[in-house]
Amino acid sequence: MNKLLVLSFIIQMVFASNIEVGFSPKQGSLELVLKAINSSKSNICMATYSFTSKPVAMAILSAKKRGVVIHIVSDNKSNRSKYSATTYLANNGVEVRLNANYAIMHNKFIVIDNQTVETGSFNYSAGAVNKNAENVLVIWNDKQVATKYQNECDRLYSEATTLKAAY
Repeated sequence: MNKLLVLSFIIQMVFASNIEVGFSPKQGSLELVLKAINSSKSNICMATYSFTSKPVAMAILSAKKRGVVIHIVSDNKSNRSKYSATTYLANNGVEVRLNANYAIMHNKFIVIDNQTVETGSFNYSAGAVNKNAENVLVIWNDKQVATKYQNECDRLYSEATTLKAAY
């Protein structure tokens, strides 16, 4: 009987969900995105539609300063403004590319260390945090899911154009 209980516990631990969720407005969405970014140790690949969030940009810049390799691919039309987070990050040495190959490059996801994925409807913007009904899903330590997202991020990034620093 004890062996059966131990085996049952091990199976539950192996198949336990490593998923966290957050919602907006102000129901943990931004905090979860920042937690995911701040967990990075080696690399981040980020695909964005609208990217104006100062806290997210600062977390990305902090990761770069820790030695994390950053690749960001963003929708061209939504990120051409000189006040976007993409421009700020490009001006601070982060690898940013803009993708104009689609009517809208509407992706919103981050792959962290080739094993964790943050995704959902959450645009990386103040409106997503404070005004919109949004969702964030982080799938922790799932290499199979992360590989699929990483391949897509790499594909979008490779077909995009480098956003050059403005200064």
